[in-house]
Amino acid sequence: MKFGKTLAAATVAVMMSTGAMAQDIAVIAGSVEDAFMDKIKKGVDDATHMVEANGGSVQYLRTQNYENFGPDLVTLINQAVAQGVDGIAIPVWVPDAQIPALQAAAESGIKIMQYNSGLPVKADIGAINYFGSDEYEAGFGGGKYLAEKGAKHILCHIQVPGAINLEERCRGVTDGATEAGAKVTVLNTPANLDGDVTGTAEALKAEFIGDSSIDAMVSCADFGAAAGANAVEQTGLDIMVSAFDFSPASLERISAGTQTMAIDQQPYLQGFLATSMLFANLKFGTEISTDPVLTGPAIIDADNVEAVKAGAALGAR
Repeated sequence: MKFGKTLAAATVAVMMSTGAMAQDIAVIAGSVEDAFMDKIKKGVDDATHMVEANGGSVQYLRTQNYENFGPDLVTLINQAVAQGVDGIAIPVWVPDAQIPALQAAAESGIKIMQYNSGLPVKADIGAINYFGSDEYEAGFGGGKYLAEKGAKHILCHIQVPGAINLEERCRGVTDGATEAGAKVTVLNTPANLDGDVTGTAEALKAEFIGDSSIDAMVSCADFGAAAGANAVEQTGLDIMVSAFDFSPASLERISAGTQTMAIDQQPYLQGFLATSMLFANLKFGTEISTDPVLTGPAIIDADNVEAVKAGAALGAR
């Protein structure tokens, strides 16, 4: 009996020092000015209820903007490490800056979960899994879709130059369109125009007026579709407008016929799964056998837009 009591006491001590201890994680995201990140945040917030119910905590860290993006992301990674988190969920947008910082975090014992961006460099940071879209495949499908709709010259708009996910999107658009017989021009606008519908519309107008062969555009951000629609309206040109991601306004444009399509990646699921699965791995040792877990892409157009609106109204699409 004495041995049994001693063993039981030792078991309780081990449980208290491992499974029963709190697991704290940081979820790092993009600019506080980026409405897309609010959809990620809803997923993170919903997953946080589960985390807190099991004794853990979640910090949601965002950059102020995209003008000093790589260094700002490294600052947030280092902040999370200094605060003693057990895990970090993060997209990889700027590999040259982020990879060394994330490798150092992993070497210190912090587990990394990847979401939203940077699938090609997942192995470099030793991430447990990836939750997001394959950006190249999303772009490929979008470029092919526009070409099959009749586009001959597509403008692909990048709002944060140098971001690997956006470059992969336009690379995919180029290959998909080329396979279907169209060509693509890539337009990089300055990072300080990110989210600026008026400024981006002026940049798009200049491209549309300067090259009359452009008959379609796809922006790597939802606000770019609003800018594109404004540019088309102001110039009176016949140009198909589309974008990666969407908002209630873009769904209304698709319904009205002033936007051709949007490419969805379900950011709510990215935030929810990255947060909950990182915590579950830390707390319970669970893993998902599917790797990566793709939340997109999916094309939203006139054929299915009404079905998407209900989820969008709840902030989860």
